[in-house]
Amino acid sequence: MAPLRGRVVVVTGASGGVGRAVARELGQQGAEVALIARGTTGLGAAAVDVGVAGGSGQVYEADVADYDQVRQAAERIETELGPIAVWINNAFSSVFAKFTDITPEEYERTTAVTYLGYVWGTKVALDLMRPRNAGAIVQAGSALSQRGIPLQSAYCGAKHAIKGFTESVRTELMADRSDIHITLVQLPALNTPQFDWVLSKLRRHPQPVPPIYQPEVAAKAIVYAAEHPERKEYWVGAPTVATLLAQRVAPALVDRYVARTGIRSQQTDEKPPSGVSNLWEPADESTDYGAHGAFDRRSHGRSPQLWLSRHRGPVLLALAGAAAAGAAATAFRRAASAPP
Repeated sequence: MAPLRGRVVVVTGASGGVGRAVARELGQQGAEVALIARGTTGLGAAAVDVGVAGGSGQVYEADVADYDQVRQAAERIETELGPIAVWINNAFSSVFAKFTDITPEEYERTTAVTYLGYVWGTKVALDLMRPRNAGAIVQAGSALSQRGIPLQSAYCGAKHAIKGFTESVRTELMADRSDIHITLVQLPALNTPQFDWVLSKLRRHPQPVPPIYQPEVAAKAIVYAAEHPERKEYWVGAPTVATLLAQRVAPALVDRYVARTGIRSQQTDEKPPSGVSNLWEPADESTDYGAHGAFDRRSHGRSPQLWLSRHRGPVLLALAGAAAAGAAATAFRRAASAPP
């Protein structure tokens, strides 16, 4: 992919959290950002953020769970801004509760937003990109796409589904020798407003499982993936890497560990917020929540692992060079010490 300056990039869930941070990062790149979400106040503030950062932001109100709304928004974007170069699926909602405490309607709605929202966004993007045989689709994923945890069965199920769906679409594009790319960015626990506005049935305020990262870490990874979409997946943050590798090596052991620690680690000692939930209606219709949640003091603003992931080519070359130099030095010492 060429640099994003002047190119049209769609971001769903753009009014808050990771989507909001992604919008700002795209603004710094000089992109034309099409912002899709439901909350008009959050969307308007996001558009201002993009402009302040150096790009151009345009608001498109839509519920990603509704295919027709997503399609109509995309058609307006192409008419008003031009061909979509990148589509970033990020919007989600969920319920913090034990599975047995979630109603069928709540489960269905979570799945429609968090899973089908990605399906509809991907379908609409491909329908527009295929005639041009160019474009990229980036899925904002999670370490929980391969490792389920308690109190988040609806979210984990949707993220697992997104991974399988994305792999299927990716292989179809590869079989067609298409120049359209789709990639998945697996994210760690993040300090976003979701812990204030996702429907919670817990007795205590929900929190990300520490260690926690700021949403800008995720945003940098997602925008980098948009510029380099050929890679299958990006893993962001050392906890993501550790979780995904542990799940591959010892899943039963991880089950026991998560069963013992997962419920307590997702709750603070404070009472939960009351009267706010974005499952059925946008929480930021009249209030701008921004990108950050309530855990700034405990959140990391950088990820050395992300830097290594973005520079893995030079890093591998440097390691290979160091190994070759070490081998040469060893050979030289052996030759020097050998008897004549």
